[in-house]
Amino acid sequence: MKIIFMGTPDFAVESLDILIKNNYDIVAVVTVPDKPAGRGQQVQQSAVKKYAVEKGLTILQPDKLKDETFLNELRQLKADLQIVVAFRMLPEVVWNMPPMGTINLHGSLLPQYRGAAPINRAIMNGEKETGVSTFFLQHEIDTGKIILQKKTPIEENDNAGTVHDKLMHNGASLILKTVKAIESHSYPQIDQNTLIGKDAKINSAPKIFKEDCIIPWHQTTKQVYNFIRGLSPYPAAYTILCSPKEINTSLKVFMCEKQNTAHSALPGSVHTDSKTFLKIACADGYISLLDIQLAGKKRMPVTDFLRGFPMDNTWKTSSEIAPK
Repeated sequence: MKIIFMGTPDFAVESLDILIKNNYDIVAVVTVPDKPAGRGQQVQQSAVKKYAVEKGLTILQPDKLKDETFLNELRQLKADLQIVVAFRMLPEVVWNMPPMGTINLHGSLLPQYRGAAPINRAIMNGEKETGVSTFFLQHEIDTGKIILQKKTPIEENDNAGTVHDKLMHNGASLILKTVKAIESHSYPQIDQNTLIGKDAKINSAPKIFKEDCIIPWHQTTKQVYNFIRGLSPYPAAYTILCSPKEINTSLKVFMCEKQNTAHSALPGSVHTDSKTFLKIACADGYISLLDIQLAGKKRMPVTDFLRGFPMDNTWKTSSEIAPK
């Protein structure tokens, strides 16, 4: 069985690696073009390309997926199956090409959390469980017939980074299991509509933008705690610190603790001893900041931050968007 693998980040490398280790014939790897990144604007390769180079695999990096040269290259490879893990949205002319179809690995238990940010959104919503799904691509994004799924618990102290790693490993094993099932011509195809109950709520997972990351201090401590860990370590939740002189600066929050303590403080107000703790009031308690990053500085523990950035209770937070 000839396979074309499509992917970009580390999340996809794990799936490609397990296929290689199980001696599947990867006739080509499709990934994004190299591009400049970072302060030095040095040209960077995707994680998938780096792995593919190491393994001596054929690599395709089209700028446009409908480019006729790229499409001809795909046709000439005569792949039986295409596998997509953390790549781009494919046009029908691509996903409909191989006779066995094109399968995708998605980081949720479909039909829940269709979209670009399933891991972040599930944690932000306080879910106790998520998972991975393999399905056949069709016209509407993340709606194709499900082949297999694997559940993964979300622990109280998990964040987007730890859940990402769990799903990366579980997803790779599910990809292998799915490919073996397709190879043997014995696999389910479950219509997602059959999994949606009459009164079921289907959560979506749209892409996260900067304005989505501002911390909503007016909510409960539980909601704010889930919000922060759901965006940690990337893209990271942040708040705007406002000095008594009305100078604003952006502060990212990576780790925190809940303090469910009744108070009469205004949500968003700052409470600190200027040495060992910095906490912000929420609707029903406080969020104690533990691991933070001031704009333009390194990530650090809050105690280190307070030693170099004097603050007292005259400071406050703002719901305004930080300047770029």
